[in-house]
Amino acid sequence: MGTIFHTGDFKFDQTPIDGRPADFARIARIGEEGVLCMLSDSTNAERPGYTLSERIVGEAFTAIFQRAKGRIIIASFASNVPRVQQAIDQAVRFGRKIAFLGRSMQNVVHFSSELGYLRIPPDARIKIEDIDSYPPERVVVMTTGSQGEPMSGLARMSVRDHKQLKIVPGDTVVISATPIPGNEKSVYKTINNLYKLGATVIHGTDGRSHVSGHASQEELLLMLNLVRPEFFVPVHGEYRMLVQHGRLAVQTGVEPGNVFISEDGDVLEFTREYGDKIGKTYGGNVLVDGSGVGDVGEAVLRDRKALSNDGIVIVVIAIDAEEARIIGEPDLVTKGVFYLPESDGVLDELRNELRTAIADVSVEAIRDVNSVKEHIRSTLSRAINSRTKRRPVIIPVVMEV
Repeated sequence: MGTIFHTGDFKFDQTPIDGRPADFARIARIGEEGVLCMLSDSTNAERPGYTLSERIVGEAFTAIFQRAKGRIIIASFASNVPRVQQAIDQAVRFGRKIAFLGRSMQNVVHFSSELGYLRIPPDARIKIEDIDSYPPERVVVMTTGSQGEPMSGLARMSVRDHKQLKIVPGDTVVISATPIPGNEKSVYKTINNLYKLGATVIHGTDGRSHVSGHASQEELLLMLNLVRPEFFVPVHGEYRMLVQHGRLAVQTGVEPGNVFISEDGDVLEFTREYGDKIGKTYGGNVLVDGSGVGDVGEAVLRDRKALSNDGIVIVVIAIDAEEARIIGEPDLVTKGVFYLPESDGVLDELRNELRTAIADVSVEAIRDVNSVKEHIRSTLSRAINSRTKRRPVIIPVVMEV
């Protein structure tokens, strides 16, 4: 049908670290050959102007390395290879050894070095296990965890849960990233924990230790004008960012009806002259639960939510089906419903109410196990709700003897 052009994450850096700026001529040639549809990164679609060059971070790193008296720990996206290279360059410049922490960081460093994208002098790199063999002022650690991921290197360091590296007063921690929308709470929790351990923390755009890797409005407009697509699908961003990017596309001449603001799961269909949304498929989260993948249903999740909010009450009762009478006392087991020291008196009251309620049940109803269960459930639900304003999951267990 035609060419689909997907930008991926991009920005037009005129002074890139690797010395290889964007090939505008090649992009323009693709546009001249004809592009049916372009999908483009929308992360900074609300930000006017141009995104700063990655070299700004190098200047900030220089200032940080000059000031830091102890160890320097830099957290960044492992996939940001130019950022890793700048940390390496500054470590070499200031006579520090560099170690890499985190599986994804170590994998990226390994393969980037093999493919020639990273340049690490052999004598500059050390293993993370060996950092204690060097004075603090001669060590740099590059780690994962810039988004506060619970199991990442930095998050575990912030709660002293990392076997190989403990944060100590005098350490300088540089979080060379900004929080992805939705990650703010976990990122700031990590920062607070690092401060509690006595570290100096430089984060966000403090001292320009981070610049975005995404194109701002002028770069998005330039990409649209170079490619000149027939249809346009803004991707990779919050919904408001997609809408703003769509407006930019219209400014460059894309027909408003040819801009599709899509959500996960939307299905688009194109011919050479026509494009439209034709339906929806599943595009949400896939839940991993133990060994199962995607097999947790709504009912299970609903029960777990109820259990986490209001707890559970298990009632065990024995009935003589032939004589249609209750045998012994009802037994109540509660989890997450009552505060333990006060629970005995409340449980005695509930047992008495339950015993009275069951005594009023007709002989025919007692012979029907399901009827007894429903009676127990409704009686206890009302009694507990009147005392606690909670509605725990109630599981009656009726044994016929």
